Amino acid sequence: MEMIVDFPGGARVDAHFGPFTVKTDQPPAATAPTPFATFLASIGTCAGIYVLGFCQQRGLSTEGIRIIQRMYTNPMSGLVGKIDLEIQIPPTFPEKYRDSLIRAADLCAVKKHFEAPPKFNIYTQVLETAKG
Repeated sequence: MEMIVDFPGGARVDAHFGPFTVKTDQPPAATAPTPFATFLASIGTCAGIYVLGFCQQRGLSTEGIRIIQRMYTNPMSGLVGKIDLEIQIPPTFPEKYRDSLIRAADLCAVKKHFEAPPKFNIYTQVLETAKG
């Protein structure tokens, strides 16, 4: 997979892949979430995809289900040191599926990449100018 990241103006930085564009911005005049907020949102939304799929496969309603994501910063490093995902369910959600719902959310691919992070290779490439 390849993404193209460009700089459309101001503090905006956008990522393009396939037919999609993920827009990011920085305060104080932010018109989109920051890159880090988008990154953090990918954790909860990824878990949500697995919760949604679990419910859909079993014909369970997702009405009243939501995930509350809480991030805790490590005071020594200033980095996120802990993330809680609380799956809130209505009282009518079947008891027999509660543990399975947690296991479904635990399959999140974004979370799995945290557990086994990729290696990064950052470099520059000089582009040749078009000859006319």
